Amino acid sequence: VQLQASGGGLVQAGGFLRLSCAASGRTFSNYHMGWFRQAPGKEREFVASITWNGGRTDYADSVKGRFTISRDNAKNTVYLQMISLKPEDTAVYYCAGAGGLYQTTDNAYDAWGQGTQVTVSS
Repeated sequence: VQLQASGGGLVQAGGFLRLSCAASGRTFSNYHMGWFRQAPGKEREFVASITWNGGRTDYADSVKGRFTISRDNAKNTVYLQMISLKPEDTAVYYCAGAGGLYQTTDNAYDAWGQGTQVTVSS
């Protein structure tokens, strides 16, 4: 599956953004989906994930209560709604797809999008 992330941008602290990730090439509903992020000088980290049917979601502690992952299998798209953004949320955000077991670790994901930059100013 090919993934294309979009929706990043520059926002003030306390603001909101919605990231989208459009899939093509293979059956989207066969994939569990996740969002990861990488800040400058830091390792890539897990943000949120959702099972193929949306029945389960998981979040990093740092974003719980502020971010919501969702998917629309009819539109082959996964979303990340982000509110109450903080400067520490600044990073490149990547969507990823896992065709195997559902996990929250990045080594479980075998398809990656190109990333979209999110910058939160203080």
